[in-house]
Amino acid sequence: MPLVQISLTPDGLTTQKKETLIRKVTDLLVEELGKNPDTTVVIITEVETDNWGIGGQSVSQRRAR
Repeated sequence: MPLVQISLTPDGLTTQKKETLIRKVTDLLVEELGKNPDTTVVIITEVETDNWGIGGQSVSQRRAR
């Protein structure tokens, strides 16, 4: 049972885009690795930009520059 975890900031991340991402990631594992789509799990975690750091700064700080 493959488990794919994707962390993204919520910017522009609609329900439809999440559904598409889940479907396409599942399809990729089926096509490339022969995985069973019924047991393939995709988890999308939305991380606010204040909670995501790069180079010692939050994404919010970096974007404000």
